[in-house]
Amino acid sequence: MRSLLSLLGLGSGTAEQTSAAETETVRKIMARLEALPRDQARYIAAFAYILGRVAHADLEISAEETQAMEMLVMRHGKLAPEQAVLVVEIAKSQNRLFGGTESFLVTRELGKLVGAPERQELLRCLFAVSAADGSISAEEEHQIRQIADELNIPRKTYVAIRSEYSDQRSVIQGLIARDSATAGC
Repeated sequence: MRSLLSLLGLGSGTAEQTSAAETETVRKIMARLEALPRDQARYIAAFAYILGRVAHADLEISAEETQAMEMLVMRHGKLAPEQAVLVVEIAKSQNRLFGGTESFLVTRELGKLVGAPERQELLRCLFAVSAADGSISAEEEHQIRQIADELNIPRKTYVAIRSEYSDQRSVIQGLIARDSATAGC
């Protein structure tokens, strides 16, 4: 079985170095996706992991965020519902356990797999996942911005897509609540 890192071309070096670089995330997701074509499996594994990265940014993954992730993985990965559920559960678990150690590598490699339109679609998916519970936290928004930078998405594009989710941004919701409270005085 090949790891996600080796599938993504990060497995260069000696066998010992390669084994050390492999993560539990990679092994678990790839084992479940082994029957898929290699490129599709690489994409789905990275896509699910990055969705989980944003969902876990505030250290809590809500049921609504999980459902959004499952729907997006099913749609973008062309997976059966039970496969999408499994992939999302593994991605969530691995983000909780090891998120910070491999996030940049996985995001960078996904960026190599897809073009600008797919990166922009991923950005929309990240906002959709974080907004699924009704509010995009500052931590989630920061993580999305970091991912956009890692994917070389222009600032103008990021701002345009973020504006589609303005009503769900916690910073905006806080300002509205404050203004409402002040107006009532």
